[in-house]
Amino acid sequence: MNVRMESDSLGTKEIPADAYYGIQSARALENFAITGYRLNSFMIGSLAMIKKSCAEANIYVGILDPRIGRAIIAAAEEVMEGRFHDQFVVDVIQGGAGTSINMNANEVIANRAIEILGGRKGDYTLVSPNTHVNMSQSTNDVFPTAIRISALKMAAGLEDALRGLLAALEAKSREFDDVLKVGRTHLQDAVPIRLGQEFAAYAKMIARDRVRLKRSLEELQLINMGATATGTGLNCDVNYALVVTRRLREITGLDLIAASDLVDATQNLDALADVSARLKILALSLSKIANDLRLLASGPRAGLAEINLPPVQPGSSIMPGKVNPVIAEVVNQISFQVAGNDLTIGLAVGAGQLELNVMEPVAAYNLLQSIAILTNGINIFTEKCIRGITANRERCKEYLENSIGVITALNPHVGYEQAAALAHEALVTGKTVRELLREKQIFTDEEIDTIFNVKEMTMPGIAGRRLLKTQPLLP
Repeated sequence: MNVRMESDSLGTKEIPADAYYGIQSARALENFAITGYRLNSFMIGSLAMIKKSCAEANIYVGILDPRIGRAIIAAAEEVMEGRFHDQFVVDVIQGGAGTSINMNANEVIANRAIEILGGRKGDYTLVSPNTHVNMSQSTNDVFPTAIRISALKMAAGLEDALRGLLAALEAKSREFDDVLKVGRTHLQDAVPIRLGQEFAAYAKMIARDRVRLKRSLEELQLINMGATATGTGLNCDVNYALVVTRRLREITGLDLIAASDLVDATQNLDALADVSARLKILALSLSKIANDLRLLASGPRAGLAEINLPPVQPGSSIMPGKVNPVIAEVVNQISFQVAGNDLTIGLAVGAGQLELNVMEPVAAYNLLQSIAILTNGINIFTEKCIRGITANRERCKEYLENSIGVITALNPHVGYEQAAALAHEALVTGKTVRELLREKQIFTDEEIDTIFNVKEMTMPGIAGRRLLKTQPLLP
């Protein structure tokens, strides 16, 4: 194989001649064969945006040769456009607080800049990964800034997904507003509720999740570029720190702000933990909705079957005709993964020591994975499940007619004790509440219809017209 020789403080190493990565990336390949996963495109793009901004700032303050700087900027722009992503080869989980990731970006951009200047890859006398591409920087300000930019960029897609889910749930709440059904508490029959009210409650929960997430994401706008190694700004020009943040804001289109305390911003990852916690709450909300839908759609002959989920694939390799709620099931599993990711992030955030948290790579990987799988899962949930749900109106009516829970609607009219006696008789005889009321001629048919009206039983304040009977219902 054609190779080139590269050297570092530990010695020399053969690198594939056509590789844009260099010796430090190659060492990381050997040392951190952990997950088999590489950086996603958002993280690679964020690193390239940072390197471009840094080069522009260093040229501005007069410490980087403009000829070299322009080559670095051009190389970084190509990476931003999607080129050379296959050259980002290091594992997402690694020791070194992300140093291998930062150096992978430095080496790729340096070698491409060398080519732009007419040189051959590996000739770092033209453009050095450390001296030039990493000028005025440390992994300790580059990597956390890249995490924040990536999370904010990815969160825009999650926000779009949540908006679509919320609209679909609200549409179903309106569509099912007239479907009266048995409510259930403790998985036992309870007072009636409208199916539309159940879906409206789901929508309200998701709306709260959107607000919580948006607030927590605002903390990620604070970045620590110019902090260098420990937040003290060693080897960094004061004007550079201001310029690089401004350029990053312009390039990313994000409202990035320089942290007021760079030591704090370099040491602590609590903002990542906060976003992760909000993602976990969202995941739990989605899991609750998925659980409800699986119960309501259970059957179709031996379950509740109050709603119908859209069939998307055959459900069994042995049972013909079986269709499973696979979309709801995958949402549950996504939720479990996000909850597990949150635990990992929490442990990583709490494991920092003194001036740096070296556990950033695992926190970054899990946070970005949570955003990605929630975004994909919510889009699928909306398109392949929520929008296609239909109500089994006859089944809902049948259950309601045979439910003892509706007797609670009699409390304002006959009192609790009389209603309890009637409920007992219904259970013993197997008769419906309507049948017993007609049989005993306690209320007229018109009065019964008034008491068991959809709105009467499911909206506070409607049941103000009491038809209280003074005579006992039972001897």
